[in-house]
Amino acid sequence: MMGACGWCTNSWLPALADVAAGGQRKPKSVILIWLNGGPATIDLWDLKPDHQNGGPFREIATSVSGMKISEHLPTLATMAADFSIIRSMATREGDHARARVLSLTGYTPQGAINFPAIGSLVAHQFNVADDIPSYVHIGGRPTVTGGGFLGPQYAPFVVGGADRRNANPPAGNVTLKVEDLTPDSTSVLAQRLQLQADLQAVTARPTSQVVDALESARERALRLMNPKAAAAFNLDEEDKSVRDSYGAGSFGQGCLMARRLVERGVSFVEVALDGWDTHANNFERVKDLSQQLDRGAATLLKELRERGLLQDTLIVCQGEFGRTPRINGQAGRDHWPSTWAMMLAGAGIRGGQVVGKTSADGVSLESKPTHTADLMATIFRSIGLDPRKQNMSNVGRPIRLADPSGEVVEELL
Repeated sequence: MMGACGWCTNSWLPALADVAAGGQRKPKSVILIWLNGGPATIDLWDLKPDHQNGGPFREIATSVSGMKISEHLPTLATMAADFSIIRSMATREGDHARARVLSLTGYTPQGAINFPAIGSLVAHQFNVADDIPSYVHIGGRPTVTGGGFLGPQYAPFVVGGADRRNANPPAGNVTLKVEDLTPDSTSVLAQRLQLQADLQAVTARPTSQVVDALESARERALRLMNPKAAAAFNLDEEDKSVRDSYGAGSFGQGCLMARRLVERGVSFVEVALDGWDTHANNFERVKDLSQQLDRGAATLLKELRERGLLQDTLIVCQGEFGRTPRINGQAGRDHWPSTWAMMLAGAGIRGGQVVGKTSADGVSLESKPTHTADLMATIFRSIGLDPRKQNMSNVGRPIRLADPSGEVVEELL
């Protein structure tokens, strides 16, 4: 069954469901808009139009005085009061694989420790007893595929798209769906399940990560066959006008699916937009990708606000690093972790803020260096989790949600 690779089936209470004044607190949700490949954030959130490094893009005013972003994000510019930008991200990993692990786990790859992704950590804390997955990845394969030392039940449930190689199909909306949710024969399925139960009752089941993962996937797949759970992924239930407003590509439709999922209490949703590894022809490619990002993300923000969900949903928009301020000989930009930018919105984030500043050429930081550990600490704090909370790792060592070196970016909260 495609995509049935991770979510929790245990019935346990969310970490933040303690009784507060007036009743139970609702756990937050997180939507990670993952710009895969390392976006040229100097062409998105921190333009340098007065320097040769800036390239051809103009910056435009937003609804927040003094905040300017790319001309190719015009709809988001009108919604700047809802989001904030960190322009002083500085990380050390310039290799795609290592930088992705760092960005998605909060820790540099090291030794035998199998770090879980942030989605797994949030799902572990906020998972609710439901047939719908608590951690969903939409669009392509996730970089961190397992649940790390938390176990396979916290791995992402993957929803692929029919147009992963073509983000702009010629006509109509793409199909984002979970395959094979309806068995060919319910009676045959019941017989097979009974046979498996009988065999397990008379044989000793070996304990291993492989066996646990297979058992977890089987159980998750069966529970997802519940029509109510399957309906959460059915975009055909939405009006055509709503689907069209997000854009016809898999990214826009993925943003719509993310809204449907957090409406139903899903803790963490990743929506991937591929194509940002722009070593050549950077500006044409970034223009096209920016237009997709603008349409999908702005509609998502708008709908979350209109439906009263934005206060309980954190949106994080980033990639694994930025790209060089200097433009190379192929009109492209290369890997650059030293200075880059990202966007946050919703939940505990104060909108309309700009944190940090880069130099006029974009090469160096002038204020508020912000590292991955700081970002992770801020994310956890904004959704009501203590970044210092520990989980026991696979090597018998307690690991905090966020690296102990991280400091919360207080200006954003």
